[in-house]
Amino acid sequence: MKRFTLLSTFIFLVLPELAFAHGVDGNGFYAGLSHPIGGLDHLLAMLSVGILSTQMGGKYIWTIPSTFVSIMLLGGITGFEGIDIASVYIEHSIMLSVVLLGLVIATGNRLTTLFIYLFVAFFGFSHGYAHGVEMPIQADPFYFAAGFVLSTIAIHIVGVLIGFIYANGKRRGMLLLQYTGAIIMGMGLHMLLSHYMH
Repeated sequence: MKRFTLLSTFIFLVLPELAFAHGVDGNGFYAGLSHPIGGLDHLLAMLSVGILSTQMGGKYIWTIPSTFVSIMLLGGITGFEGIDIASVYIEHSIMLSVVLLGLVIATGNRLTTLFIYLFVAFFGFSHGYAHGVEMPIQADPFYFAAGFVLSTIAIHIVGVLIGFIYANGKRRGMLLLQYTGAIIMGMGLHMLLSHYMH
């Protein structure tokens, strides 16, 4: 809990400073800050990473979200630099991440730790690439990146808190966590199928 308190304090102290430094035109820090919550697929995937990390417990509460954020930054740089890696597949993988992350939570996380890391890293890259490609032309890359990283961390923390709240209910709470995963998976499937139907 001490690490969580320190991280929360850091976010609330740094967030206003960065925002003030870049202004309020919505094309820099604020644009990056709002980007992860602008799409339901991004939001659900990032919440799921936080929930999954709590479900795994121990050091994974910090290492799983950290892996996502680190690789997401790499993906963001790749997208910003205009390196073409089939954007259409990136969009599909983002929706697929919601489905699979929800499935992993719903089944009580029966995958190996290595697979979870690879899984989270791949989807982190996909989300980051989408952020980089969609960055407004006039935005400052540094402030935009700072915005979407802090926003992502905040969403992960919300997911971790959801996991903690459910975990306090012990067996019943863990069952509710799995039901939550099933709902997330269903929403992901709906988005994926809707995309293909259009």
